[in-house]
Amino acid sequence: MKSLRRILVLSALGILAAAAAAAEQPKIINARLETRSVSGGLDAEIKAFTAAQQEPAWIGYAFPTTGRGHQSCCWNDNSEHYRNGCGHCALESEHGSKYEGMQTNDSTGGAASLEGPEQMIALLRVADHKVGKVRMFSPDCEVDAGGLRVVWLTGVKPAESVAALERIVLAGDFSDHDERHAAEGALSAIAMTGDPSADRALEHFVAADRPEKLRSQTAFWLGNERGAPGLRVLEAMAKSDPSDKVKEQVAFAYSVSREPGALDDMIRMAKEDPSGHVRGQAMFWLAQKAGRKAAEFLSDAIENDPDTAIKKSAVFALYNMPREDGVPMLIQVAKTNKNREVRKQAFFWLGQTNDPRALAFFEEVLAR
Repeated sequence: MKSLRRILVLSALGILAAAAAAAEQPKIINARLETRSVSGGLDAEIKAFTAAQQEPAWIGYAFPTTGRGHQSCCWNDNSEHYRNGCGHCALESEHGSKYEGMQTNDSTGGAASLEGPEQMIALLRVADHKVGKVRMFSPDCEVDAGGLRVVWLTGVKPAESVAALERIVLAGDFSDHDERHAAEGALSAIAMTGDPSADRALEHFVAADRPEKLRSQTAFWLGNERGAPGLRVLEAMAKSDPSDKVKEQVAFAYSVSREPGALDDMIRMAKEDPSGHVRGQAMFWLAQKAGRKAAEFLSDAIENDPDTAIKKSAVFALYNMPREDGVPMLIQVAKTNKNREVRKQAFFWLGQTNDPRALAFFEEVLAR
């Protein structure tokens, strides 16, 4: 009896393990598909696969996400290929690829959850004994491999995925787009990985000796995906990164962060950064956030900043605020600001709004 019970338990465990493996496997069609478990670590698997593979092929696995509402799918204009918010993805073609973060509606007009899938699919293209592309898909996407060999790996640990992808990122040449293609995909996959090892890897990428483009792209992902740990790294970059171009991207990253402190950080950058251009960019992105704090800061900059160029940047930021807030503030600047150049800027941007309140103000001025 005990022996029979043991057999039944082992059988049940086997069924559960098979079900779990199937659950994480994507819908891959038109492929010479093989499935195997990782035994010696993911990085070793990828190295062995790239060394041995004689023709183009793909190797893939699932990884846990940060849960921030990702959808990464493919579709084209033929609605017949669109299936339940995702699509029929041609693995060998990137035509129609799309990444979405924090979706609130799908393209069919239906409501979509702000919570993304718990897993994403990573597929690495191997040709000429190297990884040339890293692509990601939502688990519900149907992936067409075009008849190529696809090796699907099970049992991949998140930290092993991050380590393997980090090696791909650091091997990329971020001075040339084609050469950094795989690196950019690997960077995105790391950023979306729900594991603390991803935070450590991203922090490595923003060291001052890393390529400027790598630091800039990492800044975006820190704001978009990494929550409080990402915001802490952005704050350090805002203070110490030697490149104004990178700090412009930090300002943008603040604007896409959902952390409560990001708005204060953006205001601080707009107020204190030594570069007028960076301060202007911070003001621009600040306007996209709107809200009382942003409006108060922009009004103060227009009134009190000693640099006319910064005042003009703040006026432009008002133009980029929601019309219900920005137009009245622009009218007030045009009416009362003591700096003639600033008033001219306010008139110019009011003219671009096509807002009835702006037209009424112009009529009032012309009637005097």
